[in-house]
Amino acid sequence: MADSGSTGVKATRPKIIVAGKEDVDLSQALKKMSVRETVHGLFAAELRLGNWGPKNNSVGFLYFDRKKLDFGKAVQIKLDDDLLFDGRVSALEAEFGEGSSPELAILLEDRFQDLRMTRRTRTFTESSDADVIRKVAGDHGLQTDVDMQGPTHKVLAQVNQSDLAFLRERARSAGAELWLDAGKLSAKPRTGRTGAAIKLKYGADLREFTALADLAHQRTSVNVSGWDVKGKKAIAQQADEAAVKNELGSDTSGAKILRDAFGERKESIAHMVPLTADEARAQAEARFRDSARRFLVGHGLAQPNGKLRVGTWVELDGLSTLFNGKYYLAEVHHVFDGTGGFRSELTVERPGLGKSE
Repeated sequence: MADSGSTGVKATRPKIIVAGKEDVDLSQALKKMSVRETVHGLFAAELRLGNWGPKNNSVGFLYFDRKKLDFGKAVQIKLDDDLLFDGRVSALEAEFGEGSSPELAILLEDRFQDLRMTRRTRTFTESSDADVIRKVAGDHGLQTDVDMQGPTHKVLAQVNQSDLAFLRERARSAGAELWLDAGKLSAKPRTGRTGAAIKLKYGADLREFTALADLAHQRTSVNVSGWDVKGKKAIAQQADEAAVKNELGSDTSGAKILRDAFGERKESIAHMVPLTADEARAQAEARFRDSARRFLVGHGLAQPNGKLRVGTWVELDGLSTLFNGKYYLAEVHHVFDGTGGFRSELTVERPGLGKSE
């Protein structure tokens, strides 16, 4: 990632909103900010503030009275009118450095914290993965927007797992992703996260970019086997590059490049124990897609943009026909400090490589 002293960063500051109202003093006291969102469905932030100055006709600590900043306090972070983060205070950290003014860091998590800190053992019968996600979301008072295909399972067990870990597992098995937005839990396949692609050009909005096309974890096919107890017969289902065909466009998949360069590389999975052919097929396709989408991974440094959110498609230009094109934004890290200003660090991925020049 770029040196924080690189030139060309926009001169701007984030806004800090506490209990629904912008707190100008906090925004001005901000020394460092980190907002990180990943495709795994956790959203966290850290704000580091100067904690020494004039207060009540004297000089002293500014925020240790816990009036403005306290556990459970609702905090939002914005870039202009774009919402970067919406969550609650989960930790307070005081720093007393040698030769420097005291600082206070506040650590924030979004509503997924409720699910992360709730651990259970229970079973669901005759339920689809979509049914389970709606049920667990309802346990936490969350509305849902679920659009998932998949079989109805005879039994699903949550064994000493947090609700978040269990939902991640169910979403992954169905080839879907989880995220929270405005108190609504969404679960959809990657192709269901629609919206116009954000265009970034190298040398302009995209300041730096590194791309790696790696065959190490690619497979030409994935086979999942199991046993149909009711039918008393073996189950075997296979997934190949057809599982990501609608994401490739004119690109060449990692699976095809692997086959052409080294031959067939098949993966067989026997530990998932599907009970029906539909379950086995869904598991095989989800497993294939997970690795296929990580064939081409890019890490970039961009000008700050509040519309860069996980689930967004970005269209990169100026990188040659091999690496130009649409990528899925799998991780974003918005950073602010006094040295480098405001910038957005990106991790993007896609299952194919463009045409060689």
